[in-house]
Amino acid sequence: MIRIGTYNNLIVKTKSSAGLRLSDGKTEILLPAAEAPPEVAIGDDIRVFVFVNKAGETVATTREALAEVGDFAFLHVAAASEAGAFLDLGIDKDIFVPTKEQRQPMRKGEGYVVYLYLDEQTDRMLASSRLRRFIEEEDIDLEVGDEVDLLVSEETDLGFNAIIDNRYIGLLYHNELFTNLAAGDKRKGWVKNITVAGKIDLSLQPQGFAHVLDTKDMLLQALQDEGGRIPLGDKSNPEEIYDRFQISKKAFKKAIGGLYKEKRITLSDHEIRLLPDDQ
Repeated sequence: MIRIGTYNNLIVKTKSSAGLRLSDGKTEILLPAAEAPPEVAIGDDIRVFVFVNKAGETVATTREALAEVGDFAFLHVAAASEAGAFLDLGIDKDIFVPTKEQRQPMRKGEGYVVYLYLDEQTDRMLASSRLRRFIEEEDIDLEVGDEVDLLVSEETDLGFNAIIDNRYIGLLYHNELFTNLAAGDKRKGWVKNITVAGKIDLSLQPQGFAHVLDTKDMLLQALQDEGGRIPLGDKSNPEEIYDRFQISKKAFKKAIGGLYKEKRITLSDHEIRLLPDDQ
Protein backbone atom coordinates (compact mmCIF):
# COMPACT_ATOMS: atom_id res chain seq x y z
CA MET A 1 0.00 0.00 0.00
CA ILE A 2 1.37 3.39 -1.00
CA ARG A 3 1.52 5.68 2.03
CA ILE A 4 0.77 9.37 1.42
CA GLY A 5 2.79 12.00 3.27
CA THR A 6 5.83 9.82 3.80
CA TYR A 7 8.62 7.97 1.99
CA ASN A 8 7.95 4.83 -0.03
CA ASN A 9 10.21 2.35 -1.83
CA LEU A 10 8.53 1.71 -5.19
CA ILE A 11 9.36 -0.18 -8.37
CA VAL A 12 9.79 1.55 -11.74
CA LYS A 13 7.15 0.00 -14.05
CA THR A 14 7.36 2.17 -17.18
CA LYS A 15 9.20 5.20 -18.56
CA SER A 16 7.79 7.91 -20.82
CA SER A 17 8.24 11.57 -21.67
CA ALA A 18 5.90 12.39 -18.77
CA GLY A 19 8.12 10.58 -16.26
CA LEU A 20 8.24 7.26 -14.44
CA ARG A 21 5.26 5.16 -13.44
CA LEU A 22 6.01 3.72 -9.99
CA SER A 23 4.21 0.82 -8.36
CA ASP A 24 3.90 -0.97 -5.02
CA GLY A 25 2.47 -4.00 -6.83
CA LYS A 26 -1.12 -2.76 -6.69
CA THR A 27 -1.20 0.99 -7.34
CA GLU A 28 0.77 3.14 -9.78
CA ILE A 29 1.69 6.81 -9.40
CA LEU A 30 3.73 9.28 -11.46
CA LEU A 31 7.19 10.58 -10.75
CA PRO A 32 7.45 13.61 -13.10
CA ALA A 33 10.26 13.49 -15.69
CA ALA A 34 11.90 16.60 -14.22
CA GLU A 35 12.56 14.69 -10.99
CA ALA A 36 13.38 11.28 -12.41
CA PRO A 37 17.04 10.23 -11.99
CA PRO A 38 18.41 9.71 -15.53
CA GLU A 39 20.17 6.44 -14.67
CA VAL A 40 17.04 4.69 -13.32
CA ALA A 41 15.84 1.66 -15.33
CA ILE A 42 12.60 -0.30 -15.45
CA GLY A 43 12.49 -2.72 -12.53
CA ASP A 44 14.66 -0.57 -10.27
CA ASP A 45 13.66 0.19 -6.70
CA ILE A 46 13.45 3.92 -5.93
CA ARG A 47 12.80 5.86 -2.72
CA VAL A 48 10.30 8.71 -3.14
CA PHE A 49 8.10 11.00 -1.06
CA VAL A 50 4.41 10.64 -1.96
CA PHE A 51 1.83 13.43 -1.70
CA VAL A 52 -1.40 14.74 -3.23
CA ASN A 53 -0.66 17.68 -5.55
CA LYS A 54 -2.73 20.81 -6.18
CA ALA A 55 -4.72 19.01 -8.88
CA GLY A 56 -5.72 16.27 -6.44
CA GLU A 57 -3.41 13.66 -8.01
CA THR A 58 -1.24 11.33 -5.96
CA VAL A 59 2.32 11.87 -7.19
CA ALA A 60 5.91 11.23 -6.10
CA THR A 61 9.00 13.36 -5.69
CA THR A 62 12.68 12.59 -5.19
CA ARG A 63 13.17 15.88 -3.35
CA GLU A 64 13.73 15.60 0.40
CA ALA A 65 10.74 16.78 2.41
CA LEU A 66 11.53 18.67 5.61
CA ALA A 67 9.14 16.40 7.53
CA GLU A 68 6.58 13.65 6.99
CA VAL A 69 3.22 12.63 8.41
CA GLY A 70 3.63 11.72 12.07
CA ASP A 71 6.46 14.19 12.64
CA PHE A 72 6.73 17.25 14.83
CA ALA A 73 8.74 19.81 12.84
CA PHE A 74 9.75 23.47 12.73
CA LEU A 75 8.50 24.95 9.44
CA HIS A 76 8.23 28.47 8.02
CA VAL A 77 5.09 30.14 6.69
CA ALA A 78 5.19 30.68 2.93
CA ALA A 79 1.76 32.35 2.76
CA ALA A 80 -1.10 33.17 5.11
CA SER A 81 -4.78 34.07 4.72
CA GLU A 82 -7.99 34.10 6.75
CA ALA A 83 -8.52 30.41 5.91
CA GLY A 84 -5.12 29.33 7.17
CA ALA A 85 -1.40 29.27 6.50
CA PHE A 86 0.81 27.36 4.06
CA LEU A 87 4.12 26.08 5.40
CA ASP A 88 7.16 25.38 3.25
CA LEU A 89 7.78 21.61 3.24
CA GLY A 90 10.80 21.72 0.93
CA ILE A 91 8.96 20.07 -1.97
CA ASP A 92 6.61 21.29 -4.72
CA LYS A 93 3.76 21.33 -2.25
CA ASP A 94 3.22 23.50 0.83
CA ILE A 95 1.41 22.03 3.81
CA PHE A 96 -1.79 23.71 4.97
CA VAL A 97 -2.57 24.70 8.57
CA PRO A 98 -6.28 25.60 8.92
CA THR A 99 -6.95 28.64 11.09
CA LYS A 100 -8.68 26.45 13.71
CA GLU A 101 -5.48 24.38 13.99
CA GLN A 102 -3.32 27.42 14.79
CA ARG A 103 -2.54 27.89 18.47
CA GLN A 104 -1.71 31.50 17.60
CA PRO A 105 -2.21 33.35 14.31
CA MET A 106 0.58 32.43 11.91
CA ARG A 107 2.43 35.13 9.99
CA LYS A 108 4.29 34.90 6.70
CA GLY A 109 8.02 34.36 7.14
CA GLU A 110 7.74 33.20 10.76
CA GLY A 111 8.58 29.66 11.89
CA TYR A 112 6.44 27.40 14.06
CA VAL A 113 6.62 23.90 15.48
CA VAL A 114 3.73 21.86 14.08
CA TYR A 115 2.54 18.27 13.88
CA LEU A 116 1.92 16.77 10.42
CA TYR A 117 -1.07 14.49 9.93
CA LEU A 118 -3.21 13.05 7.14
CA ASP A 119 -6.77 14.24 6.59
CA GLU A 120 -8.81 11.01 6.52
CA GLN A 121 -11.41 12.38 4.10
CA THR A 122 -9.13 13.88 1.43
CA ASP A 123 -5.78 12.09 1.99
CA ARG A 124 -4.14 15.51 2.02
CA MET A 125 -1.38 16.40 4.44
CA LEU A 126 -2.31 18.98 7.06
CA ALA A 127 -0.47 20.46 10.04
CA SER A 128 -1.42 21.78 13.45
CA SER A 129 0.36 23.90 16.04
CA ARG A 130 -1.98 22.59 18.75
CA LEU A 131 0.73 20.13 19.74
CA ARG A 132 -0.72 18.66 22.92
CA ARG A 133 -3.47 16.96 20.94
CA PHE A 134 -0.85 14.74 19.31
CA ILE A 135 1.62 13.90 22.07
CA GLU A 136 1.58 10.67 24.07
CA GLU A 137 0.61 11.22 27.71
CA GLU A 138 0.11 7.67 28.98
CA ASP A 139 2.46 4.68 29.33
CA ILE A 140 5.51 6.94 29.05
CA ASP A 141 8.40 4.74 27.93
CA LEU A 142 11.14 6.84 29.55
CA GLU A 143 13.27 6.65 32.68
CA VAL A 144 15.11 9.30 34.67
CA GLY A 145 18.59 9.68 33.18
CA ASP A 146 17.60 8.67 29.64
CA GLU A 147 19.26 10.57 26.80
CA VAL A 148 16.64 11.95 24.41
CA ASP A 149 16.30 14.04 21.25
CA LEU A 150 14.61 17.39 21.82
CA LEU A 151 12.82 19.84 19.53
CA VAL A 152 12.22 23.12 21.36
CA SER A 153 8.61 24.10 20.71
CA GLU A 154 7.88 27.30 22.68
CA GLU A 155 8.93 29.50 25.58
CA THR A 156 6.75 29.62 28.72
CA ASP A 157 6.93 31.49 32.02
CA LEU A 158 8.85 28.57 33.56
CA GLY A 159 11.15 27.72 30.67
CA PHE A 160 10.96 26.04 27.27
CA ASN A 161 8.66 23.23 26.24
CA ALA A 162 10.33 20.63 24.05
CA ILE A 163 9.11 17.66 22.04
CA ILE A 164 10.86 14.49 23.24
CA ASP A 165 11.78 11.77 20.72
CA ASN A 166 8.89 12.89 18.47
CA ARG A 167 6.45 11.45 21.06
CA TYR A 168 6.22 13.33 24.35
CA ILE A 169 6.53 16.88 25.66
CA GLY A 170 8.66 18.10 28.56
CA LEU A 171 10.03 21.25 30.16
CA LEU A 172 13.51 22.80 30.34
CA TYR A 173 13.52 25.26 33.27
CA HIS A 174 14.83 28.81 32.79
CA ASN A 175 16.95 28.71 35.96
CA GLU A 176 18.81 25.60 34.74
CA LEU A 177 19.69 26.95 31.31
CA PHE A 178 22.99 28.63 30.54
CA THR A 179 22.54 29.00 26.82
CA ASN A 180 20.08 30.74 24.52
CA LEU A 181 17.21 28.66 23.18
CA ALA A 182 14.48 29.34 20.63
CA ALA A 183 11.60 27.45 19.04
CA GLY A 184 12.92 25.07 16.41
CA ASP A 185 16.25 24.35 18.15
CA LYS A 186 17.23 20.68 18.17
CA ARG A 187 19.27 19.48 21.14
CA LYS A 188 20.36 16.38 22.98
CA GLY A 189 18.73 16.29 26.40
CA TRP A 190 18.27 14.10 29.45
CA VAL A 191 15.21 13.16 31.49
CA LYS A 192 15.59 14.77 34.91
CA ASN A 193 12.28 13.77 36.51
CA ILE A 194 8.91 12.23 35.68
CA THR A 195 6.11 13.19 38.07
CA VAL A 196 3.23 10.95 39.15
CA ALA A 197 1.00 13.03 36.87
CA GLY A 198 3.27 12.23 33.91
CA LYS A 199 4.94 15.63 33.57
CA ILE A 200 8.51 15.35 32.30
CA ASP A 201 11.32 17.64 33.52
CA LEU A 202 14.33 17.88 31.21
CA SER A 203 17.96 18.95 31.37
CA LEU A 204 20.58 19.77 28.75
CA GLN A 205 23.19 18.03 30.92
CA PRO A 206 23.44 14.32 31.76
CA GLN A 207 22.22 13.31 35.21
CA GLY A 208 23.78 11.16 37.92
CA PHE A 209 27.17 9.96 39.14
CA ALA A 210 28.36 8.86 35.68
CA HIS A 211 28.11 12.46 34.52
CA VAL A 212 30.31 13.58 37.44
CA LEU A 213 32.97 11.06 36.38
CA ASP A 214 32.80 12.23 32.75
CA THR A 215 33.07 15.87 33.84
CA LYS A 216 36.09 15.15 36.05
CA ASP A 217 37.88 13.47 33.13
CA MET A 218 37.03 16.42 30.86
CA LEU A 219 38.39 18.94 33.40
CA LEU A 220 41.59 16.98 33.92
CA GLN A 221 42.17 16.84 30.18
CA ALA A 222 41.49 20.57 29.86
CA LEU A 223 43.94 21.34 32.66
CA GLN A 224 46.63 19.22 31.01
CA ASP A 225 46.02 20.89 27.65
CA GLU A 226 46.24 24.38 29.16
CA GLY A 227 49.41 24.03 31.20
CA GLY A 228 47.82 23.01 34.48
CA ARG A 229 45.68 26.10 35.11
CA ILE A 230 42.11 27.17 34.26
CA PRO A 231 40.79 30.60 35.35
CA LEU A 232 37.50 29.25 36.70
CA GLY A 233 36.70 28.34 40.29
CA ASP A 234 34.11 28.00 43.02
CA LYS A 235 32.88 31.60 42.70
CA SER A 236 32.99 31.87 38.91
CA ASN A 237 29.96 33.07 36.99
CA PRO A 238 27.66 30.20 35.75
CA GLU A 239 27.65 31.69 32.24
CA GLU A 240 31.46 31.65 32.09
CA ILE A 241 31.49 27.99 33.12
CA TYR A 242 28.87 27.07 30.53
CA ASP A 243 30.64 29.01 27.76
CA ARG A 244 33.86 27.12 28.50
CA PHE A 245 32.59 23.60 29.18
CA GLN A 246 28.84 23.50 28.29
CA ILE A 247 27.98 22.26 31.80
CA SER A 248 26.08 23.83 34.68
CA LYS A 249 27.86 25.42 37.63
CA LYS A 250 26.38 22.69 39.85
CA ALA A 251 28.00 19.96 37.73
CA PHE A 252 31.28 21.93 37.65
CA LYS A 253 31.37 22.29 41.44
CA LYS A 254 30.67 18.58 41.96
CA ALA A 255 33.51 17.65 39.64
CA ILE A 256 36.11 20.03 41.05
CA GLY A 257 35.06 19.07 44.57
CA GLY A 258 35.77 15.44 43.73
CA LEU A 259 39.12 16.27 42.17
CA TYR A 260 40.09 18.35 45.22
CA LYS A 261 39.24 15.49 47.61
CA GLU A 262 41.35 13.18 45.46
CA LYS A 263 44.24 15.67 45.87
CA ARG A 264 44.54 16.15 42.12
CA ILE A 265 43.91 19.92 42.03
CA THR A 266 44.09 23.03 44.13
CA LEU A 267 41.19 25.42 43.88
CA SER A 268 40.34 28.99 44.74
CA ASP A 269 37.41 31.28 44.08
CA HIS A 270 38.34 31.89 40.45
CA GLU A 271 40.98 29.33 39.55
CA ILE A 272 41.80 25.63 39.58
CA ARG A 273 45.33 24.27 39.26
CA LEU A 274 46.57 20.78 38.55
CA LEU A 275 48.89 19.32 41.20
CA PRO A 276 52.36 18.28 39.94
CA ASP A 277 51.70 14.53 40.01
CA ASP A 278 48.98 14.92 37.35
CA GLN A 279 50.86 17.25 35.03
